[in-house]
Amino acid sequence: MRKIIFVDIDGTLVNENGVIPESARRGIRNARKNGHLVFICTGRSKPELFPEILEVGFDGIIGAAGGYIEMEDEVLLHERVKKEDVRHLVEFFDKHGVDFYLESNGGLFASGNCKKHIRAIIEKMMVENPEAKEEIEKGLQPFHDVLIEGQDLIREDVNKISFLGSDLPFEAIKQEFESKFMVIPSTVPAFGENSGELSVLGIHKATAIEKLIQHLDIAKENTYAYGDGINDIEMLQFVQYGIAMGNAKEAVKNAADDITDTHDEDGIFNSFKKYELI
Repeated sequence: MRKIIFVDIDGTLVNENGVIPESARRGIRNARKNGHLVFICTGRSKPELFPEILEVGFDGIIGAAGGYIEMEDEVLLHERVKKEDVRHLVEFFDKHGVDFYLESNGGLFASGNCKKHIRAIIEKMMVENPEAKEEIEKGLQPFHDVLIEGQDLIREDVNKISFLGSDLPFEAIKQEFESKFMVIPSTVPAFGENSGELSVLGIHKATAIEKLIQHLDIAKENTYAYGDGINDIEMLQFVQYGIAMGNAKEAVKNAADDITDTHDEDGIFNSFKKYELI
């Protein structure tokens, strides 16, 4: 019987350096050969779905932390942040010196210092982990290269917002925006302490999964999901088999039905074998 599998990206499909383990690539391809559907289910927006990720091969995309659904070039859902809420966050982050970028399907629009900040993060990681220099650059440099500077940031096409670590506590940011946004810590550890993401209130990965399986007429008992971060909790709780990666945060493991190995220990492949998806 055909199953449908939802796979997070950061910390699940890719490791901390942004690179996909070969075993995960092989597992996903084999699951699809067996007739199962495999969907990306990520906080990322389309411009952050770099060629290396899409080349793995997927049946569709849930992006922007549940705000966007695409299958076979058909857009089934596309939620956007209200322009007045974008204005609020741009003014607040500028006032407090927080670097950020706005995610839209047309590009990632960066605040003044954001691109420089991300490049500094990459260089620091390479200095601290010289043995992983090539992997770090391969995995994280695309985040830097895709950013667009010098554009008007008060926009109507924003899916989600990512902000980098700063001296402003995450809790202060959450308090400012939690009445208008879903506010969670960043799913990219490299972005640093106090980094995070803002997405459309009331929208998360589980709401998108529910909409998609209804569209495809797939029973909930045939659903699987893999994740590691706070924005994966609703997803793991909603599906029939919610599997946390071995490197997942403790709260995510507690919410899951099962725990597999870490990304670099072949966690996806091993779990696919365990559940006879491959």
